[in-house]
Amino acid sequence: MANLTIGSLADAAGVGVETVRFYQRRGLLAVPPRAGGIRRYDGKDVERLRFIKRAQAAGFTLAEIAELIALDAGEDRPRARELAKARIGALDAKIAELRDARASLARLAKECGEGREGPCPIIASFC
Repeated sequence: MANLTIGSLADAAGVGVETVRFYQRRGLLAVPPRAGGIRRYDGKDVERLRFIKRAQAAGFTLAEIAELIALDAGEDRPRARELAKARIGALDAKIAELRDARASLARLAKECGEGREGPCPIIASFC
């Protein structure tokens, strides 16, 4: 996968062209020099974009992703592990928050289904 245009790069990585440009502005992806008026990308650029998207899906911020990319070059495993543990803690907190929200909504849905008089408990809870 060599000699890709920005559009081909974006398609190969499953992102939009503007996403590629955004990551370039953020310093997460290199901007290659123009060759014949067109910038050309290769398989390493596709892999970098896929890495960024997978890291985002795991909940890492763009700043953390930039740090992970830098750590990869320096092979600083302790810091990478520290970032991962922090992300796990944040995900655990979010999971707990979602479980609480689910339990509350289930309780409200049950109350709503009981057909009592008065306002709907679901709608009333959001007022």
